[in-house]
Amino acid sequence: MKTTMLSSPRKGIRPFAALMTAAVMTMTALPAMAATEMPPLPEVKGGVVEGDGNDYNLKFSIGLTQSSAQYRGLEYFKEIVEQRSDGHIHVELFHSAQLGDDLQAVSALQAGTLEMTAPSTSPLVNMFPQFAVFDLPFLFPTPEVADKVLDGEIGDRMLKEATTNGLVAIGWAENGYRQLTDSKGAVSSPNDLDGLKIRTMQNPIHLDIWRTLGANPTPMSFAELFTALEQGVVDGQENPWITIQSSRFNEVQPYATETNHVYTPFITLVSERFWNRLPEGYQQLLVEAAKQMGTYERQVSRTLNDQIKQELKDEGMQITELSPEQVKAFQDKLAPVYDEWRDKIGGDLIDSIRAEAASASE
Repeated sequence: MKTTMLSSPRKGIRPFAALMTAAVMTMTALPAMAATEMPPLPEVKGGVVEGDGNDYNLKFSIGLTQSSAQYRGLEYFKEIVEQRSDGHIHVELFHSAQLGDDLQAVSALQAGTLEMTAPSTSPLVNMFPQFAVFDLPFLFPTPEVADKVLDGEIGDRMLKEATTNGLVAIGWAENGYRQLTDSKGAVSSPNDLDGLKIRTMQNPIHLDIWRTLGANPTPMSFAELFTALEQGVVDGQENPWITIQSSRFNEVQPYATETNHVYTPFITLVSERFWNRLPEGYQQLLVEAAKQMGTYERQVSRTLNDQIKQELKDEGMQITELSPEQVKAFQDKLAPVYDEWRDKIGGDLIDSIRAEAASASE
């Protein structure tokens, strides 16, 4: 598989401390989302796993907030591991990038100063160029198709490929689909995007997507986004429904389109240094817990997305739901993006995922 290094998605972003200050101020200003209800934690199944008599402390850090589906999944992971290790593994959870953002957490795993993290794949494309495949538009037509690909042979192979450079990759979960919001009007075709200034991540494929659709992609830090939308510096942005609501973008973006244009997974990573200290039984326990966490977290994510989408409608946001014919118009327009990135990501990987996705959709 031919791969090349992609340009860094973090170029031009403000220092991490400044971002965190702005993010914390934003989160403390937001009201709680009382209307949303998460599925209850499942019962822990399976007996106690025999260890080596030693106790282990496991710090698990993520960038999302305590109200996220991902953190709810971590709570289930903690229950599984602590119960089935009979308390010999103590799990500490850290949310909201308290121990660093995704890239900083991965570096801490490599250094052995943090035991686990679960970043989205987008920030890791410099380390694992094949992960850029998940930034391609309309790769997975439904979440269930994504599940079948990631939980099957292709996903297992990608986990093995990511088990390197001081990391052990043990499972997948869901960051989810990205949706479009804007302040100018309903978007139901690529023509409606002509000239719109859309904020994107500093990610080369995302920039290519919106440029190909006729928009004017404008990368900027997330901490600056609400003000930029409010002041009309940009016309729109794209993020999952839960981020759209929690960031109150609907207050300055009256229109949204359920594009589902990019599906991003989370990957569960363990520090190799910590992994090698564990007896084999505890290693297998972490793998099983990660898979059970991923299954539950996807359920939570999809439940919240459905609830939040309805809440945004109830609050007055005009949400356009695309017909299959309208989706195809976007897909056809974006075909050149696949041609552009095929050799950079790996044509064999793209072909195998698209074939598996097509088979799973039948």
